Amino acid sequence: MLDETGDVGSGPCGTGFPRHLAVIPDGNRRWAERQGLPLVEAYRAGALRVHDLMTWCEATGIEYVTVWALSRDNLRRAPAAVLDILHTVVDRLEKMAATNRWRIRVIGAPEELPGAEARALRAVEERTGRIPGVTLNTAIAYSGRAELTAAVRDLVRHHPVDTVTSLSPTAAERRLGMCLSTAGQPDVDLVVRTSGEQRMSDFMLWQTAYAELYFCDVPWPDFHRAHFDGALAAYRSRRRRHGI
Repeated sequence: MLDETGDVGSGPCGTGFPRHLAVIPDGNRRWAERQGLPLVEAYRAGALRVHDLMTWCEATGIEYVTVWALSRDNLRRAPAAVLDILHTVVDRLEKMAATNRWRIRVIGAPEELPGAEARALRAVEERTGRIPGVTLNTAIAYSGRAELTAAVRDLVRHHPVDTVTSLSPTAAERRLGMCLSTAGQPDVDLVVRTSGEQRMSDFMLWQTAYAELYFCDVPWPDFHRAHFDGALAAYRSRRRRHGI
């Protein structure tokens, strides 16, 4: 599969496994319609795929995983639909936290969520904060533009404007990166989006600047180990140039 520049490597020119994998798990609604099931069943099936994904990443040696569970735009859906997603996400994360295998973080704007769900998510973060396993960033009420806006505000709030403007471009970039929700983590190496959609949709605009993109046609609830292996095989075949 081609990346956006058309560069594809092979053999010894390829790359190894990604350190940071990001997933846009699309296609839940279409999956439910095809199965003749209520949409909430698609969310539940998709949540199980996230658990599977973490197991596969753990076995492969991937250190960081980011899954976009709920966009900020999704909050404009009917309240009952939003609650279905939130209840499913919280339930699955609590079950995953109980395994004591993975460090779970919530990125985005959880303060915009109902109080009970926000508290449950904070409890999951606290419970898993010291676990030395693979890190799962769960993006909830997340927007890439909103994250960048908040990072700029945070940078200016904590550093005098004249200090910021006097920084070299590299130093300013580093400072801004430390204001993001993924501060201290490597940039995303590979983005996987399911269900045939081929766009980023305001997802991790900073962290994916040099990421490889992989799109597959199956809806997220049908994403299995063979599809995961296919994404990694495509990634490993590419020659990463980071714009050079």
